[in-house]
Amino acid sequence: MPVRANASTFAELQEAIDNIEGGRRRARKVLPFGVPAIDNRLPYGGLTYGAIHEIGGGGSDAVSGASSALFTAGIAARTTGKVLWCLTRTDLFVPGLAQAGLHPDRIIFAEADDEIGVCEAFEEALRFGGLAAVVGEMVRLPMDISRRFQLAAEKTGSLGLVLRRWRRQQEATDFGNPTAAATRWRVSPLPSEPLPVAGVGRPRWMLEMIRQRAGECFDVEVAACDAKGRMAEVRHDRGFGTRPFKRAMGW
Repeated sequence: MPVRANASTFAELQEAIDNIEGGRRRARKVLPFGVPAIDNRLPYGGLTYGAIHEIGGGGSDAVSGASSALFTAGIAARTTGKVLWCLTRTDLFVPGLAQAGLHPDRIIFAEADDEIGVCEAFEEALRFGGLAAVVGEMVRLPMDISRRFQLAAEKTGSLGLVLRRWRRQQEATDFGNPTAAATRWRVSPLPSEPLPVAGVGRPRWMLEMIRQRAGECFDVEVAACDAKGRMAEVRHDRGFGTRPFKRAMGW
């Protein structure tokens, strides 16, 4: 019978690999989500600094990028300091980022003419190492470019967040290609929290861990980021009122 390894086992294996590759063991700085259903499944109990993390939207969010952008903003909101956001399309709704905990006073926008400019700004910021987080909106993320980003983040201990923004639904198939990112997330919108009165409740997302280094894939339904960038796991009564994920997504 196969033995199912837990997150701590994966972390120990990853540390052993790091020792072989780097010669010395280094303490890893992490940014927890504060949601046990997520942190307990990540080898180090959160997102690792000194790495890049890839985030894309699922379903209708693949093109709009609203939920994935708010998820990214929530991560950056839980850091301390300035955040550089590199982009080509100026369609971000800044008050929405503030509702996810990322105040406009903390954001430095770097607008580029094309994606090459975004990549250059993103990599340079990672090499600088003096920012709380660096966000880069990109359509494509080839392995060689992602490897450069990863090496730059490792050198300075920066937190890099690659937000995949596709112009057409067909381009989202690129999300399946391998990259050097430490984690890959897909954020899909779900029906909002039901209220006892008329109105719109707190948004909900389906978070899918598509790939992570030294860890397993998983998915979890969460309430979207609040004004401090925090999420909460959504628990359903198995006996009443639960819809399967595939039905909720219209599959």
